[in-house]
Amino acid sequence: MPQVVEAKRNTLRETLFSYRKTFIHVGVFSLFINLIMLAPPLYMLQVYDRVLASRSHETLLLLTLVLGWMFLTLGVLEYVRSRILIRFSARMDHELNSRIYRTLMRMALRDPERAGYQPLSDLAVVRQFMAGNGTFAFFDTPWIPIYLGVLFLFDPLFGWFALFAAVVLTILALTNEFSTRKLQGQANEEQTAAASLAVSQMRNAEVLHAMGMGDDLQERWIEKHRKSVRAMSSAADRAGVWLNLSKTLRLLFQSLMLGLGAWLAINNQITAGMVIAGSILMGRALAPIDQLIGAWKGFTNARQSFARLDKLLKGMPEPKRRLSLPEPDGDIKVENAVLIPPGGKVPVLKGISFRLRPGEMLAIVGSSAAGKSSLVRAVLGLWPLAAGSVKLDGAEIDQWNRDELGKWVGYLPQDVELFEGTVAENIARFGKLNDKRIVKAARVAGVDDMIRALPQGYETQIGPGGLALSGGQRQRIGLARAVYGKPRIIVLDEPNANLDEAGERALANACKYLKHRGITLILVSHRRHILSLADKILSLEEGRQHLFGPRDAAMEHLYGPMERLRRERTQSTRPVQAVPAARVATNEMG
Repeated sequence: MPQVVEAKRNTLRETLFSYRKTFIHVGVFSLFINLIMLAPPLYMLQVYDRVLASRSHETLLLLTLVLGWMFLTLGVLEYVRSRILIRFSARMDHELNSRIYRTLMRMALRDPERAGYQPLSDLAVVRQFMAGNGTFAFFDTPWIPIYLGVLFLFDPLFGWFALFAAVVLTILALTNEFSTRKLQGQANEEQTAAASLAVSQMRNAEVLHAMGMGDDLQERWIEKHRKSVRAMSSAADRAGVWLNLSKTLRLLFQSLMLGLGAWLAINNQITAGMVIAGSILMGRALAPIDQLIGAWKGFTNARQSFARLDKLLKGMPEPKRRLSLPEPDGDIKVENAVLIPPGGKVPVLKGISFRLRPGEMLAIVGSSAAGKSSLVRAVLGLWPLAAGSVKLDGAEIDQWNRDELGKWVGYLPQDVELFEGTVAENIARFGKLNDKRIVKAARVAGVDDMIRALPQGYETQIGPGGLALSGGQRQRIGLARAVYGKPRIIVLDEPNANLDEAGERALANACKYLKHRGITLILVSHRRHILSLADKILSLEEGRQHLFGPRDAAMEHLYGPMERLRRERTQSTRPVQAVPAARVATNEMG
């Protein structure tokens, strides 16, 4: 059900509009709160004009009891209004956080340069502002005319003077907004850039320390940080001028209101009680404007965060939920695939075509930057094609719901990243732990003995705050993660890059086992030992398909007569076995 709701709300504005009833309720509470705020000036009016004149204790007691009841009610209404906004901000965060997270994951695939933590920080800024006191000022501002109307009832001069004061303070608030908006935006951008640079440097601290690059890059970070501080200081200085001027004028206007009231009282146009009540009423009329000015920085930050989030959600709407497809057999067909990487303009793959039957193993070879890793990303549907198609069991790869396809896919990238948690959780892909499947996957990957030798075995914590594993250990645990469950397709990108001899043997045994189970394998490697296990070989050169065909013919083409001699020597030392007709390769050289 939540997926259907989110599909209809493609922007942050639509999400907020869906909570319009909540805002109506807050508005109703604000109405009664502001009506009750009329009680203090009316109390003062009655005390000065009735109690002091009549010297009636009973009247004073009754008025005081009524005022106490009003303030008690006011406290309850304020508390309920605050809880409504706090609950609303929490619900909004609950509805949006998972969607923003998924959007960031998709952005990390399509445009890695733009991906970052900023949108989640923006959501926190919007949530905190919506739950804070600054929001109340926007709900209280529409009731300013109520106070002005009462002042006009006291005396027209009271009303006009209070209206003049409100207009002046409003002009100052708008001037503050227009004069600091650009500077505040620049400050936020510089601060984000400085934070991103610092995170990047900390992520590569070993390299910086080893090659003595720390001081130079520190200077670069300091320069960006100084820019952000200068921009923030300029914005704060300019805002401070208007804030202090607004505060000074507000205090002056309230004092002048007393002087005006005294002048009117001397001329017998109003009573002494109206002098005090009028000053209180004007203070209350100007209070929302004063709150707006004080909360303007938070409002500006929230508005900028809101705009960024709304733009993000508009630009990357939720993918449409497709019909669930049955478990795949592992039949992969790539036709004339042309791929332009995210953020790039030049194709890195140009017209790649091949076919893999269920249970076959394909080895992809080629020089550096030939497009091997790009090809496996295209096969997995991680990067969209500019032209051509990738089909799994006859269906385009993007016709599969990713959460459903994922359980049938195993993937070991070049840079293996394990996440904070136990070894068992990483192998189980952080799903529900199944002890038998976890141990089975570790044994298939040949890593069970290594895991048992860790301090807490499968319960060993890794990642931040946990045990630091070597590159080879991460790669072997990553292989166990790839084969966990019941995958029908497994893609291994340079799986033996960090492996020792024992790791190489474990990888070879895993490939043999997976082939025996009928799992379709795609492996990127240059090591001839592992290539000998493949059924087919695809060679890439500068993004183009150099050749594709059965293993023996392809290796002879790639490595020349020495490969034929090696194969003949190997076959002469083995007993002759009949080869099933179904295993005879029928594909010709590409």
